[in-house]
Amino acid sequence: MNEDQLEGKWKQVRGQFKQKYGQVTDDDTTYTEGKFDEMLGRLQEKTGKTKEELKEEIDKM
Repeated sequence: MNEDQLEGKWKQVRGQFKQKYGQVTDDDTTYTEGKFDEMLGRLQEKTGKTKEELKEEIDKM
């Protein structure tokens, strides 16, 4: 899956992700729209997961 596909997928599942990780806020998800790597970095900080783990989790949702 390329970055554009991941970004599109993310837009579909961000609500589910926010439910699973309550500490992830709207600001975290909307701040980085169009800046997928920055968003993954923020999510890494909040969840303690690697970028690869987050990409896999997004892909499975």
